[in-house]
Amino acid sequence: MDPPRFRDCARYWRSPLLPGADMLTAEYREHEFAPHWHEAYTVPVIEAGAEAYAYQGGQYVAEAGTVPVINPGEIHTGSRAMEAGWRYRVFYIPVDFIEQLARDIASAPQPMPRFPAGALRDPDLAARVARAHRLLEERVDLSSGESPSGGDPPGGDPLAAETALFDAMSTLIVRHALTHPEARRPSPDPPRVALMKERLAADLTEPLSLSALAADVGLSPFHAARLFAQATRMPPHAWRNQLRLQRALAPLREGVSVAEVAAACGFTDQSHFTRHFRRMFGVPPGRWQAGGAGTR
Repeated sequence: MDPPRFRDCARYWRSPLLPGADMLTAEYREHEFAPHWHEAYTVPVIEAGAEAYAYQGGQYVAEAGTVPVINPGEIHTGSRAMEAGWRYRVFYIPVDFIEQLARDIASAPQPMPRFPAGALRDPDLAARVARAHRLLEERVDLSSGESPSGGDPPGGDPLAAETALFDAMSTLIVRHALTHPEARRPSPDPPRVALMKERLAADLTEPLSLSALAADVGLSPFHAARLFAQATRMPPHAWRNQLRLQRALAPLREGVSVAEVAAACGFTDQSHFTRHFRRMFGVPPGRWQAGGAGTR
């Protein structure tokens, strides 16, 4: 059976978690991009099909699972590389964001990062870029009242979305920039970690971004996330969700409805709560509340 053909449809959107950036969720078959350039870093991830493009004097093909980065100011094209076309997600990230992140990674001045020509064949990086893009888009969809576009289940957690963004872009820089900054292991800092835990626990229903959490302890978002993960073995959003689950147990024992507990503990909705609860305890919260066997 022949693979389905993609349609020519595209959606540009923006997120307050990445100021000055544009994002694109699209699929193309007939459309061909004329030679053009962007002021920003273009960081796509091909989800299906394949794209052909001319870049830096060469001809390249980016198939599903690759990340064909385009440096700022570089002329390139784009068209289908197979009959079906291609589907992808794209970040157009301001130069100052990538430059600052490279400085944060190295804790020292760095040259402007440049990336090699040709699609990056790094499945782990592709998964990180796609996840960050989906989580940021999910935030936009929820704030506009639209349905999420797929991928990660509903949640809309700004802390998770921004952490995924810094994770994806720092991975891109450390692994693939032509001049690699070395990420230094942060020195233990228990007081700052304790302050971050206190901030995360203060109001579990409050939407909290990584940037806000980092500002509270006087660190960059990159350094705050690394320091917290090193100390707790969890990124901040995952630690906060674990705390939410622990706080949910007492009202569940008292017979409060699952929906009310989910809302009071800061989960987006009952399905979001149920998904996390099942992962931790092995059964849905309703069964646990009823004394479900096999929990521990």
